[in-house]
Amino acid sequence: MKIRKRIAAFIVGILTVSLLSACKASGEKRYEASFLELFDTASVVVGYAKNEDDFTKYSQKVYDELKEYNELFDIYNDYDGINNIKTINDNAGIRPVKVDKKITDLLSFSREMFEKTDGKVNVAFGAVLSLWHNHREAGLNNPERAALPDYEELKRRNEHTDIKDMIIDENASTVYLQDPNMSLDVGAIAKGYAVEKVSQFIQKEGLKDGMISVGGNVRTFGEKYDERGKQVPWTVGIQNPDTSSDKKSLYDLRLSGYSLVTSGVYERYYIVDGKRYHHIIDPQTLMPAAYFTSVSIVCKNSGMADALSTAVFNTSYKEGSKMIEGMKDVEALWVFPDGTMKYSGGFEKWCDL
Repeated sequence: MKIRKRIAAFIVGILTVSLLSACKASGEKRYEASFLELFDTASVVVGYAKNEDDFTKYSQKVYDELKEYNELFDIYNDYDGINNIKTINDNAGIRPVKVDKKITDLLSFSREMFEKTDGKVNVAFGAVLSLWHNHREAGLNNPERAALPDYEELKRRNEHTDIKDMIIDENASTVYLQDPNMSLDVGAIAKGYAVEKVSQFIQKEGLKDGMISVGGNVRTFGEKYDERGKQVPWTVGIQNPDTSSDKKSLYDLRLSGYSLVTSGVYERYYIVDGKRYHHIIDPQTLMPAAYFTSVSIVCKNSGMADALSTAVFNTSYKEGSKMIEGMKDVEALWVFPDGTMKYSGGFEKWCDL
């Protein structure tokens, strides 16, 4: 069994702390820190502080919090002294596992999102997703032998994805998977959820104006300031899913106090017989969803944005647009395989179209 040691030193993950050319009227300067290794992606923190030492303290706190969420939500690795999602999966059908409240809160939120999306995002879908993951990794390591999962095996595994078999005991702080063949995969929610919680935490710690991005899961809070110290909105770009295009961003959104999360086919995929198979699996077909090349969600809560970006990606435009229009203060942008785009009724207020 592979056990990862808990690394406390911030310097292990930090790539750079840099001063940017903007400041507030109060004299606070704009800084940026970036680091790797958490959630298998790059993370960026931007904010305003009196000096680099103060900002580094904020960055340290953001890093430490994200690191804790990363270890708790990990489905692949064990860590010294921690019961995480992997621990829950390892004990499916055996016993309840006592876990940190951060895990029970995440799973309770995940259940709410399952209900809101009519099952289009399901953390109990791990048995199916793990089979796809294994084939994708094997295909990336040996492209000549890349193959699709056996569809009959996918259907057998799908019989073990009932979220009702995930038993959460809030009082005892335990999670138990009643089905021994069931496993959790929180990849559709974990990053956005962690970003939301950490952004709330760091604001309470005193960083009032900033932005946190973990692998493109972006949460802004407070205001941004230009070179003259004037308040301006935070600007976040939506990546073009056509990576061959010279146009890297589809739109630049003004998002002060809001989140942006995009799910797309360009992030993780492998190729079988000349065809690309991405990592977002439709719970209905058990195959990579083929409606869109990307879906972007704007709303206040980054955890909700993360969950909805997957759910809407797995839903036809007609059903997905109805889902979004039925939610307060949530907007979406759909990019279709032919490059055409559609957006929800209030989306244009965030950008110049």
